[in-house]
Amino acid sequence: MAAESKGMRGRQTVRDMVLSMLAVGFVVWIGYLFLPHDADSDPVHVVEYKVAAATAKRAAPYPLLAPEGLSAKWRATSVSYTPADLDPGKGNAWHLGFVTPSGQYAAIEQADVPREKLLADKVAGGQSDGTSDAAGRTWDRLQGEKDRALAVQTGSATTVITGTASYEELAELAQALK
Repeated sequence: MAAESKGMRGRQTVRDMVLSMLAVGFVVWIGYLFLPHDADSDPVHVVEYKVAAATAKRAAPYPLLAPEGLSAKWRATSVSYTPADLDPGKGNAWHLGFVTPSGQYAAIEQADVPREKLLADKVAGGQSDGTSDAAGRTWDRLQGEKDRALAVQTGSATTVITGTASYEELAELAQALK
């Protein structure tokens, strides 16, 4: 009698487990139906930067630079201006990030801190790599561990165009700065 009871319990346990798995699978399937599945959508979240740039230009104690006339293929993804009193040691800092036409990253970084400090912060392992001319200025080229940059002194600030983009795309961004 005890052996029959154990065998019956074993079959009930397996049956209950299969029923539980079916119930969980059904709930997962229903959840899947209600989730968006647009695999062709663009994952880049584009931000508007012109108002932020105008506001930052009024607040910055140096000639703040922002691009004008870039094609729609340049998509702004991040923008910020942080006054020196809100982030001690970083100076008055302007940042504007883009996804370039080739799908790489490029950013404008501008701050009124010593040039070497800004370069060390924005271009890890940056080594001199010649110069480039853009926007009527000669920019120092730097090759970092993972990215590259163009850097120039603009008034009391240092302007760095950095990212994974090619020097040509960085120069195109530099050319658009006003």
